[in-house]
Amino acid sequence: MSQDTIGFGGGCHWCTEAVFQSLRGVSNVEQGFIKSFAPHDNYSEAVVVTFDAALIPLKVLIEVHLRTHASTSQHKMRAKYRSAIYVYSSAQADSVQRHVKEAQGDFDQQIVTMTLAFNGFKASPEQFQKYYETNSEKPFCRTYIDPKLSEIRRLFSQYSPQT
Repeated sequence: MSQDTIGFGGGCHWCTEAVFQSLRGVSNVEQGFIKSFAPHDNYSEAVVVTFDAALIPLKVLIEVHLRTHASTSQHKMRAKYRSAIYVYSSAQADSVQRHVKEAQGDFDQQIVTMTLAFNGFKASPEQFQKYYETNSEKPFCRTYIDPKLSEIRRLFSQYSPQT
């Protein structure tokens, strides 16, 4: 089993972590903060995802990401919640950019999600790790995470363990 790694940021990392943990083919999700290079060298909420591309293609991970955060909004919280896909190689960057461009046709507004080189990761404090797994009954999870997981089950059922 070959494992690939990629980073995703865009919204609250509690939500992003739960989204990617819900997918078959994803073996690990590290929640925390990722930075790139200047001018995007400040840490922003994100996750590092380890996955088996034979079980879940990168294209699917990108589509899930674009549909589970505000990927077309330049809202005022973008410094904290940078809409980005963090890549580990130029080949991965080319693939991500191609898939985002292909996905644009499914959106009415311009996708603002950037492709950025990964340049560092800081894990969230231990009490916030696996947030949904340990807090699924809390109002935050019910309000923000549950609808995203329902959308994943609806649009990407073949990658959802619940099928």
